[in-house]
Amino acid sequence: MPRIYLGMVTALLAGIVALLIPQVLRSLVDGPLQSGDSSQIWPAFAIVLGLGILEALMVYLRRMFVLTPGTHVEARMRNSLYNRLQVLSVSFHDRWPSGQLLSRAISDLNLIRRWISFGLVLLIVNVITIAVGFIFLLNISWMLGVLFMVCSIPLWIYGYLFENKYSVVARRSQDQAGDLATTVEESVHGIRVLKAFGRGKHALNNFASQADELRGTEIEKARAIAGIWLWLLLVPDVTFALCLFGGVWLAAGGQITVGALVAFFATATVLRWPVESIGFLLSMTFDTRTAADRFFEVMDTPQDIVDPVNPKSIADARGRLVFNDVHFRYQDSPEGVADLLDGVDLAIEPGETMALVGLTGSGKSTLTALTTRLYDVTAGSIAVDGVDVRDLSLTSLRSYLAMAFEDSTLFSASVRDNVLLGRPDATEADLAEALNIAQAAFVYELPDGLDTKVGEEGLSLSGGQRQRLALARAVAARPAVLVLDDPLSALDVDTEALVEAALRRVLASTTALIVAHRPSTVMLADRVALLEGGRVTAVGTHSELLVSSEHYRFVISSLEDEQRREQKEAQK
Repeated sequence: MPRIYLGMVTALLAGIVALLIPQVLRSLVDGPLQSGDSSQIWPAFAIVLGLGILEALMVYLRRMFVLTPGTHVEARMRNSLYNRLQVLSVSFHDRWPSGQLLSRAISDLNLIRRWISFGLVLLIVNVITIAVGFIFLLNISWMLGVLFMVCSIPLWIYGYLFENKYSVVARRSQDQAGDLATTVEESVHGIRVLKAFGRGKHALNNFASQADELRGTEIEKARAIAGIWLWLLLVPDVTFALCLFGGVWLAAGGQITVGALVAFFATATVLRWPVESIGFLLSMTFDTRTAADRFFEVMDTPQDIVDPVNPKSIADARGRLVFNDVHFRYQDSPEGVADLLDGVDLAIEPGETMALVGLTGSGKSTLTALTTRLYDVTAGSIAVDGVDVRDLSLTSLRSYLAMAFEDSTLFSASVRDNVLLGRPDATEADLAEALNIAQAAFVYELPDGLDTKVGEEGLSLSGGQRQRLALARAVAARPAVLVLDDPLSALDVDTEALVEAALRRVLASTTALIVAHRPSTVMLADRVALLEGGRVTAVGTHSELLVSSEHYRFVISSLEDEQRREQKEAQK
C-alpha cells in the first residue's frame, strides 16, 4: 500500500504542476507579451519547459509505483480464493458451476488489479485535481469560476443516476460471463459425448443463445456508458462556450485581463481530461465493486466441514470403522422428503473387508463419502478406532482413510504424481507395488513411462486405465481403512480377476469398505452389508444372505444380469 500512496502523491503532483503552467502563461501574456520586453520571454519559456518535464517525470513515477502493488494484491487474492475452494465442502461445489468460480478467479481479479493500479489512483487524484482546479479558476475570475461550477452540476446528477443503473447491468454481465464459461468448460470436457451422439449443433445453439444474451447485456452496458460520455463531452463544450462568451465580455469591460482569460481557459483545458475521465473511472469502479462482491460471495461462504477446536488423535490405528445411527440429507432437500440415509448401523472390524450392496439410489456412494467427511452426517456418528471422525483433524482423518471413486479423476500431471498424490514420500518400491496390485503395468509402455503427463482429467487414457491408476493411488497411500466406491466397474472380466487376486493380499491386513456393483467384487469381502431404504437391513456372508434375504437375492440377480450384459457387449 505505501507504493499506492506514493503513486497517488506523484499523480497529484503531476496534476498540480499541469495547473501551474497556465499561471505562468498568465504572467507571460500580461507581462512580456503586453510590454514587448522579449528578454522576459525566455525565463517564462524555461519555467514552462521545466514544469512540463517535471509533470512527465511525475507521470512516469506514478506508473512505476502503482504497477507492482496491484499484481501482488491480485496474486494474494487468487491464492486465497484457490485455498478457500480447497477447504470448502463438496456440497458447496455441488451447488456452484465451475465456470462461475473460474470467472471469479480470472476475470474478476484481473479487473480488481487494474482498478487498484489505475482506477483507484486516478479517480482519487482526478477528483482532487478538479477541486484544486476550481480553486484556481475562482482565483482567476470568481464569476467565470462559478459559471464553470454551475455548468458542471448536471454531470454529478447524471453520474449518480448512472451508478444506480450501471451497477445492476454490470453484475448481470459478469454472472452471464460466468455461465458462459461453464458452458464452454462442459462442452470441452464432454466433447466425446457430444460427438458420439451428434449433438454438436445442439451444444452450439445453446452456447449461441447464452452468448447472445450476454451480448445484449454488454450492449446495454455500452449504452449506459455512451450516455454518460454524451454528458461528459457535451457539458464541457457548452461550458467552454458560455465561459468564452462571458470571458470576452468581462475582458472588453476591463474586469479581467487577457492573460487571466488565457490562464482561465488553459486551466479549464487541463481540467477537461480529469472531468472526462470520471465517466470511465466510475464505470470501472462499479465493475470492480461487482467483482469484489462476487469474490467475497465465495470467501464469505460458511465452511461447513472444519477441524475441531481440540482435535483428537489415534495412537494405534487398527482400522475399526463403526457407523452408529447415521442419518444424512442434502442441504437443499425439500421439507418432508425422507433422509437419504435413515439410521445406518454397521461395524467393520480391523482387517475385515465389508462389501456394501444395494439397488441404484440406495445411498451406497453417499455412505462412503461420509467416512472421509466429504459430507458430514446429519445425525448419528462415524467412528474410527473409537474416535468420532468429527473429532479428528481433516488431515489426520484423511491419512487414516483413503478412497478410490468410481469416477476416476486424474490430474494434468505425471503418472507418478497422480499415483503418489496421497503419499508423495513413498518409495519407488511402494509405487511399483501399488501399480502391480492395480494391474497398471501399462504405464511403463507410455512414451515417458511414469513421467508421462496423462493430460487433462486423464482423458488421454481409457476408462479402465484411469480406474486402475485411481486404485493404485488409494493403495499407495497405505491407509488403515480403504474405502472403494465400485473401483473396478470399467475393467474387463480378465483384468478384474487379476486385480481382485492382487487386492486380496492388500485387504488381508487392511480394513476395507467396498461398494460392489458386480458379484465378483462381492466375493472379495469377508461379509456383506445390504443397504435398503436408507438402512442396513442385513449383514452376513454372501452365502448366509443368499439363504436369509429375498431382497439380497434380487440385488445379486440384478448385478449378475448387468455383468452378463457387459460381457456380451465386450465380446461383440
